Amino acid sequence: MFNTSYSLEQLNAMGQNNMLDHLGIEFVELTSDYLVAKMPVDHRTKQPMGLLHGGASVVLAESMGSIASFLSLPDPTKQTAVGVEINANHLKSAKSGFVYGKCKPIKIGRNIQVWETQITNEAGDLICVSRLTTMVIDIK
Repeated sequence: MFNTSYSLEQLNAMGQNNMLDHLGIEFVELTSDYLVAKMPVDHRTKQPMGLLHGGASVVLAESMGSIASFLSLPDPTKQTAVGVEINANHLKSAKSGFVYGKCKPIKIGRNIQVWETQITNEAGDLICVSRLTTMVIDIK
């Protein structure tokens, strides 16, 4: 399903000098079935009460779903994928360490794709569940 010819180094290079870099998001595993990334819970990703900011969780989920969508394209030189909708359910807080997102497809269609990312803390507790819809468009 995923184009696994890309290395983790290449995926992480795509995140340099943008939001992923700013928040410390790092891709750590790529298989043919899922993508895993981690994000620190620190001054960049916490809200004023000292908890992981829900928006940071959404950035992690959208970034992962977007990269997953890119990796599922038959020819990324002719098409790309853009996000059209995202939602997130924040289920538990995190105060420190890292959170890990695991992104899997719900539907990979010709024009529309739906991705689910489950975000857990270091103990494996579910922190957030997010669903991203992407649209595949031709590059002109």
